[in-house]
Amino acid sequence: MVTERAMDNTVHKDYQYIAVEPISGALGAEIRGPNLSESLKPVAIAEIRGALLDHLVIFFPDQELTPREQLSFAQYFGSPMEYPQLKGLPESPLVTAVTKMEQERTNFGGVWHSDTTYLEFPPAASMLYAVEIPPHGGDTLFANQYLAYETLSNGLKETLDSLVAVNVSTKPEVSKTREHRLREAGDKLKSLVSKHPVVRTHPETGRKALYINNAHTLNLEGWTEEESLPLLNFLFSHQVKPEFTCRFRWSKGCLAFWDNRCTQHHPVNDYQGYRRVMHRVTLAGDKPR
Repeated sequence: MVTERAMDNTVHKDYQYIAVEPISGALGAEIRGPNLSESLKPVAIAEIRGALLDHLVIFFPDQELTPREQLSFAQYFGSPMEYPQLKGLPESPLVTAVTKMEQERTNFGGVWHSDTTYLEFPPAASMLYAVEIPPHGGDTLFANQYLAYETLSNGLKETLDSLVAVNVSTKPEVSKTREHRLREAGDKLKSLVSKHPVVRTHPETGRKALYINNAHTLNLEGWTEEESLPLLNFLFSHQVKPEFTCRFRWSKGCLAFWDNRCTQHHPVNDYQGYRRVMHRVTLAGDKPR
């Protein structure tokens, strides 16, 4: 039996099938024990789900997964959904390749964001598997949006609790990071818009989290963009303070699994001249409330 080390924001737990090692004080833990290419017992699945809810993003090193095996693992935790902007792999359409080629200067999604918050039903979680990584660089940052909300003043919390954000797929900050892949696929960026609470309540933990992000949030409902900008810019900076984050260094064969309802992430673009290939599976979510 493996005992998890206590974290400030999680409960002390005993595990039978997985070993859990936190990687920072804010969020993130490395998981060892299970072979994700094999069938898992219900108790192991429950332990992994519990670790995800406690740590918000979890990492499984040293895995060997085909796209179909990655998809099978994802199905233990929800229903995989298509990525709205790009087609998936020919042999496994619900698995999307996230690729940066050697000659490219921008990386896919290279800005702080929560995945596809411009959808009416944004994803609950995402899984990213490292197929090919550069010899150095290419880390991913994650930020805890529970802490981002909980550390605000009571007065600002009361203000934000009643606000709704307009989220779009076409903000320039993130649109330019998709240009190479869309052009390669012969696709055009789809213009999608959805409105969600600035503060959402997690459907499983009951905790409140900030649910806006610089990549997709355009303005506050009923406010102009100009009126919204000062408050949004303050929140965008606050959301990713170092004390709310962890930084993960990838290795080939590692799978990351994060809760999109209470985290943001940012792939670091610091590996010019090298290729990075990842496979992503996205799990369908509910309407934020």
